[in-house]
Amino acid sequence: MKPYIFGKRHKVHIINLQETIRGIFRASHFLRKLSSTGAQVMFLGTKRQLRAVVEAEATRCGMPAVTERWIGGTLTNFNTIRERLKRLEELEGLEADGSIENYKKKDQATMRREMRKIRRNLEGVRDLHGMPGAIVVVDPRREDITIREAARMNVPVICILDTDCDPDKADIAIPGNDDAMSSVQLLLSKLADAVIEGRASITEEDLAQTQRMAADDARTRKVEGRQEQRGPRRSRGPQPGGRLGRTATGRFAEKHAGHSAVISFGGDTEKEAAEKKASEAAAEGSAAPAETPTAPAGEAVAPDAPATDAPATDAPATDAPATEAPATEAPAKAEAPAPDAPAAEGETPEKPAE
Repeated sequence: MKPYIFGKRHKVHIINLQETIRGIFRASHFLRKLSSTGAQVMFLGTKRQLRAVVEAEATRCGMPAVTERWIGGTLTNFNTIRERLKRLEELEGLEADGSIENYKKKDQATMRREMRKIRRNLEGVRDLHGMPGAIVVVDPRREDITIREAARMNVPVICILDTDCDPDKADIAIPGNDDAMSSVQLLLSKLADAVIEGRASITEEDLAQTQRMAADDARTRKVEGRQEQRGPRRSRGPQPGGRLGRTATGRFAEKHAGHSAVISFGGDTEKEAAEKKASEAAAEGSAAPAETPTAPAGEAVAPDAPATDAPATDAPATDAPATEAPATEAPAKAEAPAPDAPAAEGETPEKPAE
């Protein structure tokens, strides 16, 4: 804002009035030429003390105005705004012919509340046929969303801005006090006069044709999204797994009705891995075929001797219950007298003397 500031006194910036006059001249020339083509100019000012001034000047020149608040998507999603305005016309038609009395009292209150809400937010843009030709904004710092939407939709912006605003966001900047009612009224009156002069030079036929072209503008059409391009979704049957139909994976894969049948703790993972490894090794050993030793040529291979009965060793007791077998009486054997000393190899034991 430095080029638009004349000086500074007592910590108050003084606006250069030459720049203000230059901005008014440029904006008036542009709006006069634009309105002569039949395009609409939107006035925007949502400050509480400026609402009456903005609405009065817009009504005087027959242009739409927004004084309550800017609805996000008014320019970028204009098709939805049109649908809400159609809903407003439908509700007003029900109230005009008395059909609203056929509904219940609760439904009537809901419809009237909806009608008041739409009127409060969209009453100023009811006569907006399409994308506006230009927007006059008071205090662009407050209306930042509008500036970004206008830049996206390629709509020129004329801003009445103070020293705390950024003039680079405006196509035509008019420096001035955007908080004082008298200052804003003076500036808007000059711009409204330029719009009235431009509208006076256009015929009714050209104006109607321009309005039809604005309504058929490609920027105001509804863009089909991916949801509309796709076909209807096929319903899926019941899926295996938990309660939500998901297939269980991981440690808790064995689930019943969405709950785990076995709960594992921190040290169980290593133990399970060791047991699995041991079982795999045992399976490999049992599945491997027995290898027969191969002897060199000319030598015969001795057959394996039958296994002899090894002396039984005491085995640890098992938990399995012992089965009671019927006791059988063993035949009595004659006990041979034990020899005094063991006989050496190759010697015959001596017979005892009779």
